[in-house]
Amino acid sequence: MVDPEEEEAMEEITFKSDTVLSDVHLNIPNKRHLMVRLNAVGQPVFQSQFKLLWNKDSWKDTQVKGKKQKDIQIENTVHDDRSVQESCGKNSNGIDFLNRNETQTHPCMRIEALLDNDGDLEVVRRPRVFSEAKQKEPSRNKIHPKILTQGAENFSEEEQENIHHSMVKIEHTMATPLEDVGKQVWRGAFLLADYILFRCDLFKSCTVLELGAGTGISSIITATVAKTIYCTDVGEDLLAMCERNVALNRNLTATGGGVIKVKELDWLKDDLCTDPQVPFSWSEEEISDLYAHTTVIMAADVFYDDDLTDALFKTLYRITHNLKNACTIYLSIEKRLNFTLRHFDITCEAYNHFRFSLNELEKLRDGKMKFIIEPIEATFPQFLVYERIEQLELWKIVAAPIS
Repeated sequence: MVDPEEEEAMEEITFKSDTVLSDVHLNIPNKRHLMVRLNAVGQPVFQSQFKLLWNKDSWKDTQVKGKKQKDIQIENTVHDDRSVQESCGKNSNGIDFLNRNETQTHPCMRIEALLDNDGDLEVVRRPRVFSEAKQKEPSRNKIHPKILTQGAENFSEEEQENIHHSMVKIEHTMATPLEDVGKQVWRGAFLLADYILFRCDLFKSCTVLELGAGTGISSIITATVAKTIYCTDVGEDLLAMCERNVALNRNLTATGGGVIKVKELDWLKDDLCTDPQVPFSWSEEEISDLYAHTTVIMAADVFYDDDLTDALFKTLYRITHNLKNACTIYLSIEKRLNFTLRHFDITCEAYNHFRFSLNELEKLRDGKMKFIIEPIEATFPQFLVYERIEQLELWKIVAAPIS
């Protein structure tokens, strides 16, 4: 006979995975990663380079008025298909395609030739050259991560200078427990960075506060146009990594003259830490500057836990009420689909809670501040190389005091 306590324990979920891997690293397994060190908790730290698309010729077609980026990509695909049809009389090895009567034919036409007299499909075998065991190149790319050691790549001074202005260098981890996801790079940060570079006029010479900055990539990009960036998160190890990334990209940010200050800002606490003995604490002058001059607040892909989402919106409410100026808030999020046993269906619980919090903020009426919320269509061009999926969203919140 089964003990009632054991039976109750058996009904609980016993399988669990607490390791998270960002799609940025998952979808580019052949990307070259430089392993530089182990962090304070023994996790391998890698250094990756993310290319900046400064050349506007590479994205000017995406600015066609009234068309979405994916629509333009479809048009380009159709155009490419026509080009293929014009030149596909021969395959890549220069071999003529033959029909069953061994007469030359166009591979994109005469499909009826593949049916026999009864209408059954007649399989045409590929020429022998396609199945030869020895080929100069494999038919499929081999998938294997490339992990480098220090000094594995040598660049000339000229090449190194070009890298400084066309690449963002970021130290990060590859897979972490959920509480350390800020140590990875996420697509939401790239989407926000794209918008900052596209609408740099909105950020020029501003004082910006980033919440949950993680590796700091969004703050680094912002520093190319803004004046002062308060790059904030929690955890000494994470903030130290973020500070190293700021130093790695100093040549990139120097062109815009922006200053990045890495600071601790805990959403679960009401006050900023001013203890000089605590790393990444605030000085009274910095707090005064934050509240007196900040006009932009941003957060990238930080909505994965309902309690933290609630804490973030409370932090936004508290900070905006202490600012001397109206400010604009930019929030990026990836709508992640997950199968849950509770609903026995595919849901987006974290995203749904984020949208609920947005609606509650907009409905808020306290007589002091009003929040105007609107989505920003992700049709602006890409300035960083990554996979921009349709689940990525960017939201704009205008926080203005009621006069």
